[in-house]
Amino acid sequence: MAEPLDAALTEVRALLLDPALTRAVAAGRRRGQRPSVIRAELRPVTLKAGPRLQISTSDGARPYTRNVAPGSDAAAAVDALLAEPFGNWHVETADATLQLRVTKSGEAQVHRAAATRPAATPGGHDREKEYLLDPGDPFFAEIGGSAAKRRQVDAFLRALAATLPDELTGALRVVDLGCGNAYLTFAAYRYLTGRGLDVELVGVDVREDQRQRNTELAERLGWADRVRFVAGTIADAVVEPAPDLVLALHACDTATDEALARAVRWNARWVLAAPCCHHDVAAQLRARPAPAPYELLTRQGILRERFADVLTDALRAGLLRLHGYRAEVVEFVDSQHTPRNLLIRARQTGTAPTAEQLRDYRELVDQWQVSPRLETLLATDAPVVTG
Repeated sequence: MAEPLDAALTEVRALLLDPALTRAVAAGRRRGQRPSVIRAELRPVTLKAGPRLQISTSDGARPYTRNVAPGSDAAAAVDALLAEPFGNWHVETADATLQLRVTKSGEAQVHRAAATRPAATPGGHDREKEYLLDPGDPFFAEIGGSAAKRRQVDAFLRALAATLPDELTGALRVVDLGCGNAYLTFAAYRYLTGRGLDVELVGVDVREDQRQRNTELAERLGWADRVRFVAGTIADAVVEPAPDLVLALHACDTATDEALARAVRWNARWVLAAPCCHHDVAAQLRARPAPAPYELLTRQGILRERFADVLTDALRAGLLRLHGYRAEVVEFVDSQHTPRNLLIRARQTGTAPTAEQLRDYRELVDQWQVSPRLETLLATDAPVVTG
């Protein structure tokens, strides 16, 4: 049943400012309106200065994260976000979950449920022992080690562990393209060095302020001699020598394609890419009718967007296979934490593509009349996919 939007947002506000908040995400847009950012995520963190509300936003090109103090600062920041015309809110607390969707008529459809995850029990350490990084590691104190962040770090590290061979030893050069606030970058370094590897890691982000922030954090952790950051675009940032492992986690839209293209040109041995939005192929699908008999796949906007996600990542994986990689698309983290939960995991094998792989890729592209950005970026290196 629809509810007045103002009353529903007042309830959301109370949950966002509740000390029991664990995570909240705002996304989408209301009919005929556009928020100033495409996504906002809120979560509590504990810093050296005390508890803070961490607010991470993205305008589709770059992320921005800030930590605000409880009280009037947090209330003002929350009110500003609630004033944005987001179409959806998802709020989790220790006790409950609320999902709000703004209808076309401007009312609120609200679903409320009790928390699905049991509260932690005193002295219960069995779950903590399963983490690849000890939750008490000083690393978490620096990045703000909330339970949700530890879960995401652990999910990422398990995907990384499954990608690299167990017998890997010696030196490992790593680059993280579009590293943002770099907490997964640092987590990778901490985990890999814990395996006895001699790791040299470079984080790339377009923002100079992020480079400075991440460099300062590397210095505080005592890792500045092995972990460095450069400001530049994914396509053009100078990274020398070429890396063995390429990370690209939640790079927006075609930025993921730029990261995959650089990985292929570097002939990187391993690639982990968690795509974010998929606007490029979605726009191409909107511009022309779907091939028969698939009109029902793209007639509805939400189905077209989800299909564009699937088609984009399927074509990316297919292109990687054509360039000598064994590529898989797997779940990154549980969908309850983020809808963008897929991970493209690739290992360089040097195997030439088969005629069947070439044919299947070409037929899929031709049937849907799309021009994958990754194919364009690799065109000079990949005559095999043009015919």
